Amino acid sequence: MSSKTLINPAAVADVDLSHEEVQRYSRHLIMPEVGMEGQKKLKAASVLLIGAGGLGSPLAMYLAAAGIGRIGLVDFDIVDYTNLQRQIIHGTKDVGRPKLHSARDRILDINPHVQVD
Repeated sequence: MSSKTLINPAAVADVDLSHEEVQRYSRHLIMPEVGMEGQKKLKAASVLLIGAGGLGSPLAMYLAAAGIGRIGLVDFDIVDYTNLQRQIIHGTKDVGRPKLHSARDRILDINPHVQVD
C-alpha cells in the first residue's frame, strides 16, 4: 500500500460502480478532485463508527451519502425522546428501538449500496 492512502489499490481495482451508482454519485464524478478513481476508493473504504449519537449520527448519514462502501456501527443504547433534537439519524418512530437498528435502517434508506455491519 502507498503511504498516501489507507486503501489497498488492489481493492479499488476490483470495485465497479453500477449504472445507478454512477447516477447517484454523478456530482462527485465530475469533480477533478474525486472522479471515478476517487469514487471507487470511497466504495472500497470501510469506516467503523463508535456511537450513533450526537456526532456519530450525522457522520453516518454523510458517509452513506458519499458512498463509503462499508460502515460498521457500535452502539448499545436505545433511542430516547431526549436524543431526537441532536441525533438526527433517529426519528420519533425509533423511540424505544436500539440505536444500532435505527441507524442501520436510516443509512440503508439513504444509500442501499452501503454495507452496514
